[in-house]
Amino acid sequence: MENEQLNEFVRGLKMIMETEGRKMKPTSLAAGMGESGIRDLIRNNSAPKVSNAYSIAQAIGRSVDEIIRIGMNGHYHRNDEPLPSIAVAGKVGAGAEVELCDAYPKGGGLYRIACPPQISPNGVVAVEIEGNSMEPAYEDGDILFYSRDTLGVPTEAIGKRCVTEDANGMVWVKLIRRRSGQPDGLFDLISFHADTPPIYDMALKWAAPIKMHLGREFAVTVG
Repeated sequence: MENEQLNEFVRGLKMIMETEGRKMKPTSLAAGMGESGIRDLIRNNSAPKVSNAYSIAQAIGRSVDEIIRIGMNGHYHRNDEPLPSIAVAGKVGAGAEVELCDAYPKGGGLYRIACPPQISPNGVVAVEIEGNSMEPAYEDGDILFYSRDTLGVPTEAIGKRCVTEDANGMVWVKLIRRRSGQPDGLFDLISFHADTPPIYDMALKWAAPIKMHLGREFAVTVG
């Protein structure tokens, strides 16, 4: 668990304690800490030990990820509320040729997964990778998250790992590059796998930098 996540844990814990009217001393003792343990964490905004984070979560009937998510999103939810989820809208090609599919209603997709605590489900699209051309960075079945507001290839997408649609309606996950003197509107799509050559001079409808990558073993299917 990263220090940044532990800091978000403290913010989420503070929100839960205040909203639910929990007392710090008995909660600290229930977590096996000193009676001022939680008070000191919140007062000093200091990251807890990982073991203490799990003990605190158990004491208040939450998961660590749930507390982190509340801290990151700044939105309290009751313990009996369903966790935020996001639809995996379709697949994206990493070597495999995958055609863009808009067959699902808004908010629908292949299946739904629990939204990782690091991101908000609002305005974010999730897709599943098909193929191995981006190994070892991304593997077949992994999940990618991105946001896209308009058509076109923004300057911030150049040199970045992106989800992109080409002029033929195929969707890819690739590193997007431009060469000096390359005609306007054409781009090179770079793979990471040594056996997969670049695709040169490809016309693209749009490209969106990847916000987050989630290994398939960490994706939790819901619903």
